[in-house]
Amino acid sequence: MKNNREEIDELIKETLSKEEAAFYDSLEEQNNFESILGLFKGKNAWFLIITNIMTILFLGLFVYCCIQFFSADTSKELMKWGFGSIMFLIGMSMLKIYAWLQMDKNAILREMKRLELQVMSLSGKMTD
Repeated sequence: MKNNREEIDELIKETLSKEEAAFYDSLEEQNNFESILGLFKGKNAWFLIITNIMTILFLGLFVYCCIQFFSADTSKELMKWGFGSIMFLIGMSMLKIYAWLQMDKNAILREMKRLELQVMSLSGKMTD
């Protein structure tokens, strides 16, 4: 399978110009660390920075609520701090899910660009 993909990549690179081939190489599959760093590039980088700050804030508030929960004396306080810790945990989870969805979106866009280059390469071969 890998050889087949490498052969296809070489065929595509042969039909592309040098600039297009360099762009095609930049669309290679990313590892997890590169995907995370890719979130902070582009138009919505400021929003991801804010969501990460909110995630850290929610983590701190979650830990605070848990500490207060274990030091509470009455059942009313237990319910209050337990509810607070659950809400901050849900908030952190939702922000992380948003970041994961953005990583998935970036991977899909990268694959779409690869497909566009492949179609362009094939259409160039058909006209020759």
